[in-house]
Amino acid sequence: MMQQVIDMGRTQTPEAVLFWVLGPLAVLSALTMLMVKKAVHSAILLAWIMISLAIFYIAQDAAFLGIVQVVVYTGAVMMLFLFILMLVGVESSESLTETIKGLRPIAIVAALGLGGLLVSLIGHATIGRSFVGLTDANSSGNVQALAGLLFSKYVWAFEVVSALLITAALGAMVLAHNHRLIQRPTQRDLATARFRGTSLAKAAGLPGPGVYALHNAVDVPALLPDGSAAEASISATLKARGDVIDSRPFQLGASESEEK
Repeated sequence: MMQQVIDMGRTQTPEAVLFWVLGPLAVLSALTMLMVKKAVHSAILLAWIMISLAIFYIAQDAAFLGIVQVVVYTGAVMMLFLFILMLVGVESSESLTETIKGLRPIAIVAALGLGGLLVSLIGHATIGRSFVGLTDANSSGNVQALAGLLFSKYVWAFEVVSALLITAALGAMVLAHNHRLIQRPTQRDLATARFRGTSLAKAAGLPGPGVYALHNAVDVPALLPDGSAAEASISATLKARGDVIDSRPFQLGASESEEK
């Protein structure tokens, strides 16, 4: 019996190799994530850290936590980060000028406080405690044992954390909400501003997408890739009326030849 207890307290060779390989890589990735300049690289490194944590969870017989780490955090949350990066722009840069005074000291104190809290919690959970082992803890199943603790012994803490998450989501929505200072312009206002700010030659707008042309009038043919006029781009009605303008001045190379 004593020999079984000693064997349970020992770290097996595969588990030790897994830890000494993935542990330093995870720490190095965390430090590099803080030093790289591009947000995409930080997101990729964060995804690797989450995958490493999932592997550690599964190696410790916490299969449910490992799967949740991959599906929820590495899958859903990281995809949300990348989606926001695509919306903001990969090459966009932010100003490093602090707009809130005293924010850096507050962040340092908060980080030290959080670190001390984590150290105290880990010490309280490990020092002077007796362990029953993962085999006995997961005797009824990993998911069942975890659900039994969450919804019985730690139900109050579970509900408080859920309320904090909802409050954080609402706070993010309030902080990100942009209050409009002026009234939204109507279609008439936009049309009026367009005519006042441009000449009559540009009032009709630019050619549509995919149209390779140097003029936006309906009686001027569009241009083919070689610079010649596309006769099919002119309405047959305009051709019958003889209202088609000569397209040679608008063809590619015409201005260059005139300059020469």
